[in-house]
Amino acid sequence: MTPSEVSQYLGLALAIIALLGHAKGYFSSGEKTLIARVDKVETKLVEYDRRIQAIEGELKHLPDRETAHMLELALAKISGRLDTLDERLRPIAATSSRLQEFLLEQAQK
Repeated sequence: MTPSEVSQYLGLALAIIALLGHAKGYFSSGEKTLIARVDKVETKLVEYDRRIQAIEGELKHLPDRETAHMLELALAKISGRLDTLDERLRPIAATSSRLQEFLLEQAQK
């Protein structure tokens, strides 16, 4: 093999290597955009994870279903007591209004 043949083969090999480099760059450009998109999604995922943890922390302090039912029963019981209290206070209110009328009549005489 002569040096001119070697240089031709070497030039061909270098051209093939250059073409492969360009092809790799062309095909990996899509990969770079995918990596950028994955990084963006990962940051969103971390943000959503933090938000979910905050919500879960707040939900621990809220009453559960049984506690809410117990509160409803207690409120109904209190409402019933207020109704009976209102019935008990009606005669007192009537007496005080009659007393006020009597005092006004006495004041006019």
